[in-house]
Amino acid sequence: MQDTETVKVKVWDIWVRTFHWSLVVLFVIAYFTAEEENILHIYSGYAVLGLVIFRMLWGFVGSKYARFCDFIYPPKQVIQYIQGMVAGKPEHYLGHNPLGGWMTVALLAGLLVVSVTGLKLYANEEGRGPLASTDQLIIIDNAFANRDEDEDKEHSGRKRNNGENDEEMWEELHEVSTNITLLLILLHILGVFISSRLHHENLVKAMITGNKERQV
Repeated sequence: MQDTETVKVKVWDIWVRTFHWSLVVLFVIAYFTAEEENILHIYSGYAVLGLVIFRMLWGFVGSKYARFCDFIYPPKQVIQYIQGMVAGKPEHYLGHNPLGGWMTVALLAGLLVVSVTGLKLYANEEGRGPLASTDQLIIIDNAFANRDEDEDKEHSGRKRNNGENDEEMWEELHEVSTNITLLLILLHILGVFISSRLHHENLVKAMITGNKERQV
């Protein structure tokens, strides 16, 4: 019988690990400062968006296990992995497993939607941020200075109602996408716990040190 040796393999580079734990901290800050609508919520939201954009780019040009092509598997392989989990003997992957890979994509998509809807809400409420529109400046000629006041009031009322409807829509989209993303995060944590038990490895520690163990 041939002896096997366990060696450490560098899987997660420093940028993936920094992204992961920074995102954890910033999402927690953004989530628990949402009700106060303070500047900390806004800046943490900006930072989350920046991290998501970075991770999406790193998914194409980053290290081997950070690239999307390494962990986006076809549906058939995902189903096979789930079947292996149910049987208690899933196939081991050094990088993201098929289920974890698609969860990563879902989380990035969810966080992107949360960030964009948050920016749009901030633009509608405060008129600030990159998605805020600049009101058109109208210079009134003397010939139109005495136009009907009722027409002005009606126009202003329609504009105000449309603005309120848009604000409510973006607020609802922001809240719904946040709740969906929070659910994905909880499923991600559950998946990490289950995978760690099934594969007899500490995935949290691996995301800190960057190393996983492999038998050779």
